Amino acid sequence: MEQLNHKAGFVSIVGKPNVGKSTLMNVLVGERLSIITSKAQTTRHRIMGILNGTHNGTDFQLVYSDTPGIILPKYELHKSMMTFVHSSLEDADVILFVTDIFEKYDEDDVINKLARIDHVPVLLLINKIDLATEEQVQEKIAHWRERFPTQAIIPISALKEENIGQIFDSIVNQLPIHPPYFDKEELTDKPERFFASEILREKIFLNYKKEIPYSCEVVITSFKEEDNLIRIAAEIYVERVTQRAILIGHKGESIKKVGTQAREAMEKFFGKKVFLEQFIKVEPDWRSKAQKVKSFGYSQD
Repeated sequence: MEQLNHKAGFVSIVGKPNVGKSTLMNVLVGERLSIITSKAQTTRHRIMGILNGTHNGTDFQLVYSDTPGIILPKYELHKSMMTFVHSSLEDADVILFVTDIFEKYDEDDVINKLARIDHVPVLLLINKIDLATEEQVQEKIAHWRERFPTQAIIPISALKEENIGQIFDSIVNQLPIHPPYFDKEELTDKPERFFASEILREKIFLNYKKEIPYSCEVVITSFKEEDNLIRIAAEIYVERVTQRAILIGHKGESIKKVGTQAREAMEKFFGKKVFLEQFIKVEPDWRSKAQKVKSFGYSQD
C-alpha cells in the first residue's frame, strides 16, 4: 500500500550554458551540490540531487539532474558532456527547459532536441527575471508561447528564489506513482571525492581567466577520512606548460590562494577540517583525447 501512495521520478534540468541551471538545481534540492560561476560551461557532468518529502498527503522522491549546457561539441570532452544531457532526457519524467531573460533566440538546437520528446511534460522556465522589467518578462512569455509548445511557462529568479514553489508544485503533480529509486537518506548519486574535485575546479574557474579554467581537470587521487580530519590529494591537469606556469603563479601565490579557498569550501561542505595537497601535471591536449577524457570520468559506463 505504501508504494501505491508514493510518487517518484527523474527531473532533468536542461538548457544552454549560463542560464542558471546549477543555481536552480541547488535551490530546488536545498543543498549546494552544483558549482556555480559566471563563466559558461562550468558544469561538465550530470549531477543528481535527491529530494524526499510529502506533498498533499503523498510521499515523493524527486531526482533532479543538473546537466552541462547544450553546445555544439568542439572537443571529445564536449561530446562526452553532451552524452550526459542526452541520457538525462532519455530517462526524464519531467523536463525543466531553462532559458533566461537575456536569451537571443538562438536556441534552435535545444528546441529541436526537446521537440522530439513528446511523451514527457516540459516546463519552460524564464530565469533571471529579477534583472528585467515586467514588460520585458511579458514579452519573453509571449515569445515562448508562440514558439514552444509547453504546458507551462514560468518566469523565475533562481537567485532570488522567485516562483520556485510554483515549479515544485507543477513537478510533483506530474510525477508518476512509483516507489523511491534511491534510499531516502541519500542526497546525491555522487561520491565525496567527486564534490572535492568540483569544489577545487570551481575555485580555478573563479580565479583564472581565458582558457585556463577550461583546460583544467581535477582528479582526487586520495581521500582519507579520519575522526576530525579529511586528507585530500588532488592532481590538476592542464594542457600546456605555459598554463601550468600561470596556474602556479608568481612564487606559487596563485595556486596557494586557490588551495586555501578550496580547503575552506570543502570544510564547510564536509563539516570537517581538511588537509589539501595539490599537484599540477601537464597532459597535452587532453580534451581532444577520447581515452583520456574517459579516464577522467566522462563516461556513461
